[in-house]
Formats: sequence, structure tokens, C-alpha cells
Amino acid sequence: MRHRGERWRARYATDPAATRGRLIPEAISPTRSDFQRDRDRIIHSAAFRRLKHKTQVFVHHEGDHYRTRLTHTLEVSQIARALARALGLDEDLAEALALSHDLGHTCFGHTGEDALDALMAAHGGFDHNAQALRIVTRLERRYAGFDGLNLAWETLEGLVKHNGPLLTKEGHPTPRWAGRGIPAAILEYDAQNDLDLARFAGPEAQAAALADDIAYDSHDLDDGLRAGLFELSDLDGVPFLRDILDEIDALHPNLEESRKIHELARRVITRFVEDVIAESTRRIEALAPESVADIRAAPEPVIAFSPALEEADAATKRFLYARMYRHPSVLAVRAKADVIVADLFEAFTRDPATMPEEWRAGLDRAEEGRIARRVADYIAGMTDTYAVLAHKRLFPTTPDLHWSPESRGLPLAEE
Repeated sequence: MRHRGERWRARYATDPAATRGRLIPEAISPTRSDFQRDRDRIIHSAAFRRLKHKTQVFVHHEGDHYRTRLTHTLEVSQIARALARALGLDEDLAEALALSHDLGHTCFGHTGEDALDALMAAHGGFDHNAQALRIVTRLERRYAGFDGLNLAWETLEGLVKHNGPLLTKEGHPTPRWAGRGIPAAILEYDAQNDLDLARFAGPEAQAAALADDIAYDSHDLDDGLRAGLFELSDLDGVPFLRDILDEIDALHPNLEESRKIHELARRVITRFVEDVIAESTRRIEALAPESVADIRAAPEPVIAFSPALEEADAATKRFLYARMYRHPSVLAVRAKADVIVADLFEAFTRDPATMPEEWRAGLDRAEEGRIARRVADYIAGMTDTYAVLAHKRLFPTTPDLHWSPESRGLPLAEE
């Protein structure tokens, strides 16, 4: 029997009927599973809507065809659902995790995060995964019975651990967190609602994490080529990409460049998705999990790239880092965005009264750390547009973030 719109799932998938529940108990919905409700709450959150005007790589006003944080999120969601369906996982949980994975990102993409992390160094730093947890457990204030979205345990677990465990079996931070320590927001919530930080998240979270990698490998190649930051010929140094381009040339000789770029992007997605399905099936057969608990207890991720495609992913990222994320034009905009974030942080921490009333409430005699965290929450929630307007309101001059790439032609009709 299938209830409340549920689909078939494998025995090792996360079953919403067996959820560990919500921190604040709620009545069961007669029409939706708990993971469907989580997905819907995420989509209807203010933080999700703000992704529309948050930078992925290019500041949103540079062109309507470049990805924003929202369009990236939707692409991740589509890929996560495809992986979940092929592997018999819970599609709704995979989708909820994909839709929520970037809620904690700041204005101006990773520039904003890096700036806030440096500015908050004396107060625990800033991490977008921890910020996403703060948003869904505290900062969204829409529901009558609780702060946050009161998501199911499995959704919160996947949100925090989609990149793997945060603690070793001995209880020490994993290498990723050993230097700076696990963010306080995660530890505070874990003390209240144990997220089992020393184990892997369920398979749906693992699928959503790979969907994130696949989406931005593909669309950053697409955006970078269309912006003219690099040429198709530059991709010859990445064997994985060169092989795909050779295949396109063989099947479609003399294809116009805009179509060739699209063919590359879609084939990158297909290669990675098919590889994840094949490799994950192999790992599942080897592990023979009887339940999602066996997936969590495994010594390595069960949903994964093969070694060959893991290297292809790494090589693609190395190329994009060198030729796109560190491109002089992109770095110039990043430097200007950093000034905006730093100026706003200094102004708001110096005088919290310059923030809107709901953000400055209760800070009259607050300690420095509490003020700084409130300011970081406020700035992190800003869209690019809002941050620029806030800066213009407080300062006589504001950096111009335009760099106006000359995008390649995108024919809309036959000539």
C-alpha cells in the first residue's frame, strides 16, 4: 500500500513512515508524507525566495541567462530526483535536501561567505551549511507554533551532513573541521536534537550532494563559455571534457558554437548521472544493506562517483577554479563585493540602530558576540540587490559591480 502520494522505494531508502520525527510534534498530514511537507515548507520560505537575487558566480544583473543561486538550486533538485528515482530512494527527501542545501549562502556568492567568515573570526566564523541550519531551525519566523520550519530529523541530518560525518568515531572533528572546529550553531542544535554527527547521512543526502557537484560542473562550464572567460579549445586539457567535445564533433560536424556549448553541458550531466547510478548500484550490491541504518553505518559513502569520474569531477573543478573563479574580471567584482559586505558589517556592528527594527530588537546592551552574530544573520540573508541598496543608504559611494561580459550569441528565432 502507498499512502499520501508516496512512491515505491528500496529497503535501504529513508522511509518517511519511520521518521524520527520533528523536534516539535505535529499532527500527521492526511495527504503528504513528512518529507513532502518539508519540501513544501522550504519552497514557501522567505530564504528560498531570496535565492532568486543571490549570486552563483556572476552578479545577477550581468545577464538574464547566467545562473543565480535559485536556478542552480532548481538544477540540483532535478538531478537529485533523477538519482533518487533510479536508485529507489525517497525522491521527496532528496528534493527537499537539494532545495535547502544553499539556503545559508550570502549575497555575492562565496565572496560574501568568505568576507563574513573573516569578519566573524573572533565570534565563531561563518559557514553557509551552519547558516542553513540556523535558518530552518531559528531564523524563519512564519509559523504560529515554532520558529524555523520544524523539519523532520532526516531532513536536518541531511542538511548538516550531506558532505559526510562531522565527527570521527572517537568524537573528534573530522579533518575538514579539525582546524577551525565544528560551527557552534551545529553543535548547539545537535545537543538539543542529536544528529548523529559521527555517521554518514542517509542515501538521499548523499545523492543531493553529488547532484550539487554535477550541476555546478555543468552550468559553470556553460556560463563561463557564454561569458567568454574561456574557449572550447581551452577544455582540451581536461580529458573528460575533450572526449565529450570529440563525440559532439563526430555526431554534429560544424555545429554552431552556442549549440555546441549546450551539448557539452547536457552531456556532462548525463555522464555523471549515469556513472553515479552504476557505481552506487555496485556499492549497494556489495554492502547488501537491509535498511537505511546500514547506509549510515557504512565506512564510506554508498552513493558515489566511480574513481574515474571522481577524477573527472576534480579535473573539471580545477579548470573552473583557475579559468573562471579566479579570472581577473570575476576577481575584480569579488573585491568590490567584499568592500560592500565589510562596510555593512562595520556600520551595523558599530550602530545596530541602523538595521531594521526586527533585527536590532534586544541589542541595546548586548555583548559584542551577540551583536556580531545578529549582524551576520542580517547580511547573510540579503540579496545582492538589497545589499547594494543598503550600502547606498549608508555610504556616499558604492562600488560598481558591473563588468559586462560580452555574452556569445543566443539566437531566439530563425533568420
